[in-house]
Amino acid sequence: MINLNEQFAKQLQTRFVAESVVAGKLSDEYSFSGARTVKVLTPTTVDMVDYEKSGSSRYGTPAEMQDAVQELTLTQDKAFTMTVDKANFDDGMFLKGAVKMLALQISEKAIPVMDAYVLGRLAQGAGKVVGSSTAPSASNICSLISEATRYLDDAEVPNNDRTLFLSAEGYALLKHSDEFLAVESLAREALRRGVVGRYDNMEVVKVPAARWPKHVNFMIVHKYAAVAPVKISDSQIHENPPGISGSLIEGRQYYDCFVYGVKCDGVYVHVNTASGKGTVVAEPSITAAGGAISCATSGATVKYTTDGSDPRYSPTAKTGTQSDVTASGTVVRAYAFKDAEGFYPSAVVKATLS
Repeated sequence: MINLNEQFAKQLQTRFVAESVVAGKLSDEYSFSGARTVKVLTPTTVDMVDYEKSGSSRYGTPAEMQDAVQELTLTQDKAFTMTVDKANFDDGMFLKGAVKMLALQISEKAIPVMDAYVLGRLAQGAGKVVGSSTAPSASNICSLISEATRYLDDAEVPNNDRTLFLSAEGYALLKHSDEFLAVESLAREALRRGVVGRYDNMEVVKVPAARWPKHVNFMIVHKYAAVAPVKISDSQIHENPPGISGSLIEGRQYYDCFVYGVKCDGVYVHVNTASGKGTVVAEPSITAAGGAISCATSGATVKYTTDGSDPRYSPTAKTGTQSDVTASGTVVRAYAFKDAEGFYPSAVVKATLS
């Protein structure tokens, strides 16, 4: 309700709102102009073999080049609309002008909703999800982050362009950890500015609780391991449209977020699995004789492939607990996930049918 009995203050008070925490942190190398789905092709290399000095296959047996295909299909199509009545606009001393209200809607609603979705998709699509029942503390958070960076190093993920995303709680633990404070120059900067700009050659981003995935301790994301395309992000103000005396404000955002399957090791997520917290879904079990697949996590969904592709990102992945091929020698790859808050997908397992 707009109170017209009292004069408005000369400055409109709005909520404190952070800017986008993911903008500019992910790849923008694919364009969805004119398309809802983009297919990403990744050439598959072959194994090295020993050179034979005689015979007809000295370099090994030639294999035709194959492509791994990943389909990226936009799913998030969000919108908003509101009106600013001409009388209310006038009586409100022009402080609720349509332009200001549009900017407010974008900062208070549109940006936080998009950030929360993108971070959630990164957590669900990560190449490596680690569950731990030991909660992070100022004494262990640096070692947990070091384990994560070692995983990325071993996966040959480039050292540059990594971002460490932390909740406000995790950020506070890092800032006060012994390892961090032991580095005098970093400690001085933290005390002076009250922030941690970089840690272990990574930019540190503190994420508000409302945008942070449930029960995630921290995540490390390489910029080129994921993409967050925004196909449509527009808004308009209509003055005195039919049926409205005043302004009609409308806006639309069409976007999504995808982890590249071939670069998925560049997304590492650490989950708190203590009692009552998050859950990493159990790895599926594949019976070599017959190909039956099961998962110990109640309500989990299993996806699998029999063509060698990663079921987490492959368009050929099938849902079920029985592989469609039972021939001996068939390689089945499977993982499990659960569409519920606080649940994170299992690792991929594989078995060769006998």
